[in-house]
Amino acid sequence: MTTSAPAEDALVCSARGCRAPAVWALRWNNPRLHDPDRRKTWLACPDHRESLGAFLDGRGFLREVVPVTGSPTLEG
Repeated sequence: MTTSAPAEDALVCSARGCRAPAVWALRWNNPRLHDPDRRKTWLACPDHRESLGAFLDGRGFLREVVPVTGSPTLEG
């Protein structure tokens, strides 16, 4: 029997108003505020991965985009 994570534990997209499951982790930092090794994370669904990434990249904050560990969408 498989149980799913409670709704409050589910990883959801960071885009405003979006409640879709997160598939991507956009790891970023603001070099004026954070140490070079520090990473903050925004989560993104497939629909918002590009727009959230473009927002961070346009400010020079985006460091990497990686799959969310444990995402049912990415694990087969």
